[in-house]
Amino acid sequence: MNKKTNTEIQDLVDKATAGDKSALEMLVEEVQDIVFNLSLRMLGTFADAEDATQDILLKMITHLSSFRGDSSFTTWVFSIATHHLKNYKKHMFARHPLSFAYYGDDIENAKIQDVPDLTQNVEKDILAEELKMSCTNVMLQCLDVESRCIFILGTMFQLDSRIAGEILEMTPEAYRQRLSRIRKKMAEFLGQYCGEYGGGRCKCRDRVNYAIQNHRINPLQLDYRTAAEIPVQTIRDVKHAMEEIDDLSQDFSFCKPYRYPEHTKSLIQDFLASTQLSIIRKS
Repeated sequence: MNKKTNTEIQDLVDKATAGDKSALEMLVEEVQDIVFNLSLRMLGTFADAEDATQDILLKMITHLSSFRGDSSFTTWVFSIATHHLKNYKKHMFARHPLSFAYYGDDIENAKIQDVPDLTQNVEKDILAEELKMSCTNVMLQCLDVESRCIFILGTMFQLDSRIAGEILEMTPEAYRQRLSRIRKKMAEFLGQYCGEYGGGRCKCRDRVNYAIQNHRINPLQLDYRTAAEIPVQTIRDVKHAMEEIDDLSQDFSFCKPYRYPEHTKSLIQDFLASTQLSIIRKS
């Protein structure tokens, strides 16, 4: 699916707020994948990201009449999403917070050799790849929520500092300074401990059974392995749409973006089928 221009999006917004349900469905389809990817990296697990994405999309729908076109539609949605995710308390890591000290100690001192084989006949290399993808997101939970948001917008979505600053309600200069410090912190941790991305001794394949024992991965539910990836160009188009109004340009790269899971899309579709569209019409 080709991403729509800002003019096309504005036309859809106008139609949706006037009561056109098909236009509303197209707006939801336009942003659901990027909202899911942002939620996944902010919250760390597929289940929590799916729940939060539903909440964010519903909030977008019910506040659509407040969109004024002062920024791109995607920037507006990102602002809604980041505010929601920064205050989201229902996810697993809000109940069981992590820190770099805890994560490092676990890498250094866990008795992984004492754990029996728990792979349930699933190939260890497959489980190791699942753990690597999961660990990347879980490690982000060691950052405080504001730092995590800055890191994700700057490193994974690579937003221009003016747009990221607008979303996070800080100056571009403050955003760039904090992003630099956070990147350094993440790089130091990876360099010290991670054997996949740095010079550490932690190897995903060696920790598969330990990860299963601690419910970090489930051989019978491989979320990352079974998730449908979306083309990197799709996310690149999203970024360009966000920057188009400000006439900005910047190279973009992104690590394995995923499609919003099909089994959870039905909940949004049910809402769209049952809701009174008067809730989003212009006052």
